[in-house]
Amino acid sequence: MDRLKQIESFVAVATKGSLTAAAQAEGVAPAVMGRRIDALEARLGVKLLLRTTRRLSLTHEGTAFLEDCQRLLVDFANAEASVSAGGIKASGHLRITAPAGFGRRHVAPLVPDFLAQHPDVSLSLNLSDRVVDIVHEGFDCAVRVGDLADSSLVSMRLADNRRLCVGAPGYLKRAGIPQHPDELSRHACLVLSSDASQSRGWAFTVDGQLQHIRPVGRLDCSDGQVLHDWCLAGLGLAWRSTWEVEADVAAGRLVSVLDDFAAPPNGIYALIPQRKHLPLRVRLWIDFLKHHYGSTEYWQRQGAASEAHSA
Repeated sequence: MDRLKQIESFVAVATKGSLTAAAQAEGVAPAVMGRRIDALEARLGVKLLLRTTRRLSLTHEGTAFLEDCQRLLVDFANAEASVSAGGIKASGHLRITAPAGFGRRHVAPLVPDFLAQHPDVSLSLNLSDRVVDIVHEGFDCAVRVGDLADSSLVSMRLADNRRLCVGAPGYLKRAGIPQHPDELSRHACLVLSSDASQSRGWAFTVDGQLQHIRPVGRLDCSDGQVLHDWCLAGLGLAWRSTWEVEADVAAGRLVSVLDDFAAPPNGIYALIPQRKHLPLRVRLWIDFLKHHYGSTEYWQRQGAASEAHSA
């Protein structure tokens, strides 16, 4: 039995939640899907799915294997597309979503250049700090910053992202400089609303272990730019990405605190729904973002531009 077909069937069953739904999507009998899963498990020597008459669930090994299989299928589709891309012109409509602040600075400015390279592609860009459900809301790709929730979406890391805990000099003079993350409970913390990202809280490394702290304060907002502005105004501490605050830190408008407890970088990701065939326009968009975000010169230019704008 074809190994790739086994993997495709496993991914389809795992993401759709049942043998019947996966079989209907492919136009085969559920028994066929079952035989493919049985053959895959026998070949690997491990149980991937727990099946009963009422439900289907992934084992621990199945969950880990699913992530690898999803990446493999995307890479395989990309490899096929790259061979034929010379004779194919990208076309159609591309629906993208990104966080509001990051999207304004690092997604929207890239769109004109992408469309200039691909004149038969049109594009809609949704900017929101709400975690958009790209499957049910019909988006082709999401740009996400920070920790990713577990899901059946396929993620591709585009760049590292580091966050800083920052405050204005005036606030720190008035309230004091925290020396340990535990002291955040005594500070005015400016946090994103619960319907936005950062759902795990602020991340720090304490005694060699990653810890997430969920600070509370009198002010919260669903828009990260508003938190940034409030922080500059001296209303409290904020936990922001370096791409947003590094120019302010360099100029002394903000001060980075708790640097000894900084967490390892998380990431900037492109997320796509699980699809058997990735449209060429989506693949080219992701490659376009990788090209820019993977370049040190890109971030240096953006930092210089942000400083010039602030001056």
